[in-house]
Amino acid sequence: MGFVSSFVCGAIISGIGFLFLDDIVMLLGSTDTIAPYAKQYIVYITAAAPFMSSSLTLNNILRYEGKASLGMVGLMSGAVLNMAADPILMFGLKLGIAGAGIATALSQFLSWSILLSMFLRGKTETKLSLENLRKGELMFVLNIMATGFPSLLRQGLNSLCTVLFNSRCAVYGDAAVSAMSIVTRIIFFSFSIALGIGQGFQPVSGFNYGAGKYKRLKAAFRFAALASEGIIIVGCVILMVFSGQLIGIFRDDPDVIKIGTRALRLQAAAQLLLPPCMISEMLFQSTGKRLCASLLSSLRSGLLLIPSLLILSSVRGLAGIQESQPLAQLLSLPVTIPFVIHFFRSLPHEDAATAFDKKTESAN
Repeated sequence: MGFVSSFVCGAIISGIGFLFLDDIVMLLGSTDTIAPYAKQYIVYITAAAPFMSSSLTLNNILRYEGKASLGMVGLMSGAVLNMAADPILMFGLKLGIAGAGIATALSQFLSWSILLSMFLRGKTETKLSLENLRKGELMFVLNIMATGFPSLLRQGLNSLCTVLFNSRCAVYGDAAVSAMSIVTRIIFFSFSIALGIGQGFQPVSGFNYGAGKYKRLKAAFRFAALASEGIIIVGCVILMVFSGQLIGIFRDDPDVIKIGTRALRLQAAAQLLLPPCMISEMLFQSTGKRLCASLLSSLRSGLLLIPSLLILSSVRGLAGIQESQPLAQLLSLPVTIPFVIHFFRSLPHEDAATAFDKKTESAN
């Protein structure tokens, strides 16, 4: 049900994308000069939407089965193809921006095919069959949607904020749009570290919480938070020191480098606060605390970021746009900490198995 639902949703998004392609490109924050290139790229991304969305479902199922290595094979195969095909199609075959879109679409289809083949070849505990689909109930889909809602909220608000960033930056010209777009992609590498560790923590968290192994849950939370924080610190230092050079790799333009360098340093510093927030969101999501997970996801990604962006961009102009995301990250941490403290304090002091053994001993 999850696989079919995600594929169908991707197909719906693809259909809407083709129908309103021109409007969507402008809505996403393109300027008149950027729009033609954006359309060349997005048309292929739109076509690949069903494969992108259902690949994520297949990969997550593999992770929750403890077969993360199989999921990594599927995703990495597509990523390697993408990196290899980009220069060939863009420069070798002189397809330009369209070549980048084609490479991304082909890589997504390859990943989807490899991941799907693992299910069809019996490599997994979960089976895909039409019989299972016919037996599926609406409650299955609703439960899947409710559990995934925090992730949807987080990614949806991130997309909305990207649109707002682009539209606000467009006032200051293409250099500002390019600079902030480059910073967003570079920061995504840092964000992916915390996200990846958090996603790895989720099945561990869900299993131990369900099994009543609360001490292991606490230990896993500490490890995930500290491990991601340690990696983020290293990444932060690299981004702070080489910010100008990194921006220059993508666009050798003095205005772009100047705008991007300040924004990248501010966002890199703010990333130091990301791990505890991200791991906390994953904790609540994996233990069935959907309301808390949704609230915390929406705080950093939208409820704090959108007002910060609108207010600071009006008061401080381009500098305010650069400062809005770090400010939202800073404000989200003190809100997150009380939720986590309350959650762990509400857990039983002993593991469920230990408490059961004591009760049995007492009864005997």
